Amino acid sequence: MITIRIDGRDCPSRPDINLLHACLEAGANLPYFCWHPELGSVGACRQCAVTQFSGPEDKTGRIVMACMTPVSDGAIVSIDDAGAKEFREGVIEWMMVSHPHDCPVCEEGGECHLQDMTVMTGHNTRRYRFTKRTHRSQNLGPFVKHEMNRCIACYRCVRFYRDYAGGDDLAVFGSHDNVWFGRAEDGTLENPFSGNLAEICPTGVFTDKPFSGVYSRKWDLRGAPSVCVHCAVGCNTIVNAREETVRRILNRYNEDVNRYVLCDRGRFGHGFVSASSRIRAPLRIIDGQRIAVPTQDAMTQFARMAANGAVVGIASSRASLETCFSLRMLVGADCFSTGQTEQEQSCAELAHTLLGQHPGRLPTLHEMESADAVLILGEDVCATAPRLGLSLRQSVRQPAFHAADATKVPRWMDAAVRTLGTECASGLFVLTPAPTDLDSIAGETRRAAPDDIARLGFAIAHRIDAGAPDVPDLTEEDALLADRIATALMAAKEPLIVSGMQYGSPALMRAASGIAAALAGRTPMAGLSLVLPDCNSMGLAMLGGLTLESVMMKARSGGIGTLVVVENDLTRRLDPASLAELMEAVRSVVIIDHSMTPLCQDATLVLPAAAFSEYSGTLVSQEGRAQRFFQAVYAAAPVQASWRWIQALARSRNGQETGEKPDTGTRPAATGLTGWRTLDDVLAALAWEFPALAGAVKTAPDAAYRLENQKLRSQTYRASGRTVIRSHISVRDQPPPASPDTPFSSSMEGAYTTDMPSPLVPGFQVPSWNSVQALNRFQQEIGGSMRGGPSGVRLFADRTHENGNPTQYSYSADIPEPFTPRNDAVLVLPETRLFGSEELSMLSPPVAARAAPASLRVSARNSASADAGAASASAGADATPRASVTLHLTDGPHVLPAEPLPGLPDGIVLCPSHMVAPGFVFPRLAHLTFAAPEGDRS
Repeated sequence: MITIRIDGRDCPSRPDINLLHACLEAGANLPYFCWHPELGSVGACRQCAVTQFSGPEDKTGRIVMACMTPVSDGAIVSIDDAGAKEFREGVIEWMMVSHPHDCPVCEEGGECHLQDMTVMTGHNTRRYRFTKRTHRSQNLGPFVKHEMNRCIACYRCVRFYRDYAGGDDLAVFGSHDNVWFGRAEDGTLENPFSGNLAEICPTGVFTDKPFSGVYSRKWDLRGAPSVCVHCAVGCNTIVNAREETVRRILNRYNEDVNRYVLCDRGRFGHGFVSASSRIRAPLRIIDGQRIAVPTQDAMTQFARMAANGAVVGIASSRASLETCFSLRMLVGADCFSTGQTEQEQSCAELAHTLLGQHPGRLPTLHEMESADAVLILGEDVCATAPRLGLSLRQSVRQPAFHAADATKVPRWMDAAVRTLGTECASGLFVLTPAPTDLDSIAGETRRAAPDDIARLGFAIAHRIDAGAPDVPDLTEEDALLADRIATALMAAKEPLIVSGMQYGSPALMRAASGIAAALAGRTPMAGLSLVLPDCNSMGLAMLGGLTLESVMMKARSGGIGTLVVVENDLTRRLDPASLAELMEAVRSVVIIDHSMTPLCQDATLVLPAAAFSEYSGTLVSQEGRAQRFFQAVYAAAPVQASWRWIQALARSRNGQETGEKPDTGTRPAATGLTGWRTLDDVLAALAWEFPALAGAVKTAPDAAYRLENQKLRSQTYRASGRTVIRSHISVRDQPPPASPDTPFSSSMEGAYTTDMPSPLVPGFQVPSWNSVQALNRFQQEIGGSMRGGPSGVRLFADRTHENGNPTQYSYSADIPEPFTPRNDAVLVLPETRLFGSEELSMLSPPVAARAAPASLRVSARNSASADAGAASASAGADATPRASVTLHLTDGPHVLPAEPLPGLPDGIVLCPSHMVAPGFVFPRLAHLTFAAPEGDRS
């Protein structure tokens, strides 16, 4: 540590940061625009000017830009110096010359960094009286709204979009004082992180377009800490709500996971909670009609059904840990199903086993950015785990950082470091069946079938550790590639291996685990990361249960009287014939879900569950991190958390009273399912039954937690009164809603400090800092840990500092045979899309607008066959032929447009499994026929 003096005050600092960084960490209010903790410094805005003195005798000093000046021990600076203040006032005045000053109608108003900095600088009078420069705004798609006239040319947007996120369709045009930030022409921003522009931009140029339709000022929004439910990464979010509707999702900083950035699916996929498909009341089928019934009637009906045979429960990998555990308690371990097919469940359990056995490091997303050699083995992480893919994109900069260190260029000096990195080789290797978004920055890529990629992985492991099994009959090209990759990984200090479940191949995950274990014998920093599909896939794998195939066997034998399906659309997992057989074999079906699914059409009873924003619960991410999400919206009865419906079912089956009563929030001593009163009771029982999941109890303080003897407020202290919302009905104040499961008050009354526990931060705001930049005040070090401690608990052992020993690791010898293309069949692999594959986000209109229509992605050779077939079938027709393909699967033929995918190996096709082939086991050989469609079948 070093010491610097800021306006006569000695402040501790770090030697590897700049003056702006140091001043902000010291709690000083120093304005800035272009600097961002994740982007570094470029000195574009000149707003962070301070006076630096050469020593105690220097009374004049010189003005420097704090973001471009390294910190040195004993440095003396002044923010309040008259010269520096006058300089900053001049800078902000020139920036605001052509600004429209439209704060009252700007959607950034009240949380605008420009507003904060203008007030902080003291600029409060407009002297410019000439014609202002104006720009034309663009339509940038369903996610981002554009108002270019508010721009102050800080360059943050293009630096984030192009340099950090890897996009190439947003740029800066013009020169001098007439620059323009946007696309070359109107059109949807293509980068999957475009929504972050709304938070990165310090003004109102880029704003949240879906939020515009349901807009409220920041001080009128209730906030709740939450966790993204659209993949297994576990990004932390803030849910903003007003009048019991979700208005938007914001990024919530977590040092180890998403940090400052959220993918567009996580940011805009929340629309399903307000969709017309929501279930709002219990439904029964009476005389062939689905009728809404009272809760008591529904419970009575279930009691009758439960008396006629065994009750089997089907859980879901998108349901909370508490919900899955409650269902298991209701039906018993022998009748509890994970709701996954045998292939999906075996892969998830294998991932859990391999991560638990790994002798090296299980890196966080932030630690992955420091990996100096990365091997991706058979997983398109940009589609299956987009935030992880962004972290791997940052890892490619490690050689540039090392070059900067060698030339003594500070790492935060962004432009210089990127210039040094242009000549550095990439340490990223991508081995996948299909092209990915990371190919452009990879050192080497290889396209092959999953089995061939797994064989390459086993060969790499053998080259690192001779004790690993060798792979016979490798081609010379593959053998040389394995040598090059093994050499690069062995030379790295922090190598990382990434694989996952995308292609349903256990061999890929075993090969990845073998490479990581072999590397751990050389360095304990060798990392392993396995991608899972859903937000609670890992939690469900740790609970265990029957597969759907086992449930089918029970049903065929007449062993199921009632089937309780919780938050699981079985039409996405079972083919129509199997699902029809299952529904026919059971006497009655109970669905507990928040959204209508095709399965609800034939259910005996449908119960309305709360969405993630309407209750509190716990999810376990793919890295084994248990995290809590909290209630932001108080849904009207009878909508309630799935675990409370399961509890109600248990009470009705036991003959207990099930009428709704107000919950006092007390915690009885009873630990059985029917005795639980709060979420904390469920977690206590879970910890007792499953010691491996006991850490889930500590993911956040319990509902009894108080700060300064108060509950925590979920609105800013400036929130408008509750009376105003209902003034057209009554001026009497209404009591705010309450939840027994959280330590929050649902209003602006309560405690709120920068030291509050990190899992409980409902939003970021401190005096003088109303934008998201207020986050700086909640961190111990900017870009580092939160003052309130970590958010979430890792459930897997950390072996980073243990000495790896590959001889103790049991290498798998189950090496698959090489894939050979056939003329009479193709290998069908699932195509995972960032927009379109995930179930819940597709119910959100902005995300649905980004989803491409279904098509079969074929290789060049298959594409040529398709084109030839189309031309032959439509010979003599006036219309231009359009190729289509009939894919013959186990559930029947599927006709799709054929779309060529450059780089896809011969004999392989990519099929959008979520659209056309439910229950189809991937990978599998299938037949294709080519024809011209009788019209547009896209």
